Amino acid sequence: MTSDTTAELLVRVRKLLDKAEGTSNAHEADAFSRKAAEIIAAHRIDPARLVDVDPSDDLRVCEFELGRGAYVRARLALLQAVAEPHDVRVVFVSRPNGTVAMAAGFRSDLDVVEVLYNSLHQQAASQMAGERRGTPAATQRFRRSFLFGFAEKISQTLKDSQAVAAGSEGAVDDSGRHAVAVLSRNSRIDDFAATAFGRVRTARAPSAAQAGGWAAGSVAASRADVGRSRLSGRRAIGRAKP
Repeated sequence: MTSDTTAELLVRVRKLLDKAEGTSNAHEADAFSRKAAEIIAAHRIDPARLVDVDPSDDLRVCEFELGRGAYVRARLALLQAVAEPHDVRVVFVSRPNGTVAMAAGFRSDLDVVEVLYNSLHQQAASQMAGERRGTPAATQRFRRSFLFGFAEKISQTLKDSQAVAAGSEGAVDDSGRHAVAVLSRNSRIDDFAATAFGRVRTARAPSAAQAGGWAAGSVAASRADVGRSRLSGRRAIGRAKP
């Protein structure tokens, strides 16, 4: 997939999600959003794209700032939910100015991941800002759990879209080229990530999420626009409305 093709793909996805945002019909909005995710999935598993590698689609590392505080691991979960279906490997590192996620993969995949993550993060943040509980600590626990639930639902939505795309006519061929190409491509990504990341340690599991916040985040994610460009005017996670 060339850089021009990637740009065209993202334009198509954004147009679909503009329609999803513009309709008051929940069923239409869901249909537009899922179609956008399926288009991305179909392009990713196209045998021709996997076999005929575009020289300009190089492997690289992209950084995502996750900030600091109670929501870091939940933001990481959302990034991983978007990255995994797109064959992007993610680790994170703590720096003096906060936590940074390092994402390794092909440039075309990283472009899509960046669009999806930024959009979904902003969508989640706008809804979390309106959630309050009895105390600041309770509000923070709820919002953190909300984002974990949101991330899990998004992960399942993207995987479902891949399954639909894989089962559609022409998505994969019967010659075995697809399976071989996928293995080869994943091997290149793994080798590159191992070199780029260096020694990686397994992080401690995040603390447990609250059931109510998780469920609310899952519901919110089911209404999310999967793939819209960065949204403006949205508050950061954890900031309440004035």
